[in-house]
Amino acid sequence: MLKVKVYADRMSQPSRAVLIFCKVNGIEFDEIKVEISKRQQLSPEFAAINPFKKLPAIVDGRFKLFESHAILIYLASAFPGIADHWYPADLSRRARIHSVLDWHHLNLRHGAAPFVLHSVLAPVLGLPLNPKAAAEAEKILISSLLKLENIWLKGNGRYLLGNLQPSIADLSLVCEIMQLELLDEKDRERILGPHKKVQEWIESTRNATRPHFDEVHKVLYKVKEIIQAKQSNQVDGVMQSKTKSPLPSKM
Repeated sequence: MLKVKVYADRMSQPSRAVLIFCKVNGIEFDEIKVEISKRQQLSPEFAAINPFKKLPAIVDGRFKLFESHAILIYLASAFPGIADHWYPADLSRRARIHSVLDWHHLNLRHGAAPFVLHSVLAPVLGLPLNPKAAAEAEKILISSLLKLENIWLKGNGRYLLGNLQPSIADLSLVCEIMQLELLDEKDRERILGPHKKVQEWIESTRNATRPHFDEVHKVLYKVKEIIQAKQSNQVDGVMQSKTKSPLPSKM
């Protein structure tokens, strides 16, 4: 039996969700690395798999699929032995998971991804920072975290929709929020600090999917070190330029 091919970049939040899901559920797959920083997703070879040239994408035999939520639904449905809580057979529970996933793409993702890109990640990708775009995205992010805390995490369960076990929606949304690890501690605390339920839910999802959750997210901490080194070099350069005394002008 051929393994599923998962085309992914671990710096991509939805790629991480798909990889973790496969690992947690024992789905045999080959991880095909497509590096966004090198624009590899724009290649003609990858466009033949996903004409939108975005990650992740999968190939299962002759079947090609893109869009992470669709991929998670397919994997949870197509492979035997996947625990029901990930994508329940009950249609009403399943529909509620779809409602979270639909909300995610127009709210939380619309805030978190551009905020991190424009406030810290852009230089790693060879792009300039954009404070104005970051400020706009932050508004959406903060609004989304409030809704997450007060609506989707309402109830006694540890997970979204008051559930006692995680679904594909929990994994998708937590991977989205995990990119905030790229921020410095002050900014991360400012944004996530007020949302205790969100923080507890992130930790519950991490614990439910260990050790794979931590292994797949290692890349974030490596990139954070690169960001911090760049920022430190910039500060050192500014300090050195300030301490250099100007040459006396000739009379």
